[in-house]
Amino acid sequence: MTTALADRARAGRQRRTPSRGLILTLGAGALAAFAMLPASVQARGVPQSFADLAARVKPAVVSVAVERKSGPNDRRFSPNFRNPFPEGSPYHEFFRRFFDGPGEGGPSRPPRRFRAVGSGFVVDPSGFIVTNHHVVNRATRVEVIFDGGKRLDAKVVGHDAKTDLALLRVKAEKPLPHVAWGDSDKTRIGDWIMAVGNPFGLNSTVTAGIVSARGRSLGGAALVDFLQVDAPINKGNSGGPTFNMDGKVVGVNTAIYSPTGGSVGLGFAIPSNTAQRVIEQLKSGGKISRGWLGVQIQDVSDDIAKAVGLDKPRGALVAIVMPDSPAARAGVKTGDVIVGWAGKKVKDIRDLVRKVAFTKAGRSVDAVVWRDGSRKSLTVLVAESGTQQASASVDPAPKETAELGLSVAPADDELRRRFGLERDAEGVVVLAVRPDSPAAAKDLRTGDLVTHVNGGKVATPDAMKRRVDRARRDGREAVLLRILRRGSPIFVAVKFG
Repeated sequence: MTTALADRARAGRQRRTPSRGLILTLGAGALAAFAMLPASVQARGVPQSFADLAARVKPAVVSVAVERKSGPNDRRFSPNFRNPFPEGSPYHEFFRRFFDGPGEGGPSRPPRRFRAVGSGFVVDPSGFIVTNHHVVNRATRVEVIFDGGKRLDAKVVGHDAKTDLALLRVKAEKPLPHVAWGDSDKTRIGDWIMAVGNPFGLNSTVTAGIVSARGRSLGGAALVDFLQVDAPINKGNSGGPTFNMDGKVVGVNTAIYSPTGGSVGLGFAIPSNTAQRVIEQLKSGGKISRGWLGVQIQDVSDDIAKAVGLDKPRGALVAIVMPDSPAARAGVKTGDVIVGWAGKKVKDIRDLVRKVAFTKAGRSVDAVVWRDGSRKSLTVLVAESGTQQASASVDPAPKETAELGLSVAPADDELRRRFGLERDAEGVVVLAVRPDSPAAAKDLRTGDLVTHVNGGKVATPDAMKRRVDRARRDGREAVLLRILRRGSPIFVAVKFG
């Protein structure tokens, strides 16, 4: 590398080209900076080539061709997609056929069968292949094409829409080349990765890049914390693997963000540790079993954290504990903040949802809740799946809570009828909100039903005032109100005026 740079520097001096001189100055500076790095960092620098790695893993990566029925107006790609090649180019016709559909301005077609393409990879020499759920969803036939061109029909063993994963199986005459799972938890931002797949039907395409971010959230995929990668991936890469430099699968390529339909360096992969858990369940039974706790939860904001005495926003705030649920039987209460699960910290509601979902039904788990300013440990016997319900306490005459700016009265039959509350609703009803008050700043409204203050039930204005006064004596900056609005529970942290 040094010799090549020196040769280029001599050539640049001979030509005395200013722009090239600038490039060489930058190159020399970068080289000097690189030389100052510790040897351990240099050793993990830019790979000289991905060729050996690609040759080793490519035989285990497959194209997945799917037949399914389309509707009369189905199209494979965005209507904004345009053929990038000029008419008359040998590639124009290829792309026109591949992107076959009404996107080029042609008329809509009658219902027909069409073939979609995706990617996959072999994880077991006996013929198990991983791909995406959306690749094989509603398929009438699935065919797998190997790197050498061999084709085999595949059966869908099982799929999971919530994580967008599917497991296929083919009957092979001999053990198939396969790849192993890596540990995505050890994958760091900036690590080199390599993607292999079938973009636009171009088999065994290899691209490389780095891990750009971790823990990305995509709409509708609450159970997955995606890896963001900048290795170019495109339509057809779905279901293909992302490898680390040891040749282990650390992600399953699933989605791209693109205003054009092509790669702009924003790709998303399901972490291998998530994918492996799902695939093992599909492999053993063809279906997914998920844990159920039986609570409705919301995130902890800065104000809520101050109101309940947490040092910073973390965990998941329990809005509803469902009757006869694992949470109810374990002693979880409305207003608890779940901050720990199975020995690990809970960051937020998405983190808790994932942790519970991936806990095996029937397992006893230690949960830690924040209640009344201290931590409390509970043992939860996790159940499988669940449904949602709700629950919600009474005395007369409107009173104002001056610190908050609320005028409230105990819920009675007349107020229940006036504000459309449940027949057995208990708590204090907000009759007025003083303008420019702390309560107005938090959008409290006439008709809201306050059921709890700082985790304690309130049935009368006096009970509410006692809890507000107590919070103030304890040095809290705000109080946490649990309200029911149109039947839905909401937690609101209101600062003292």
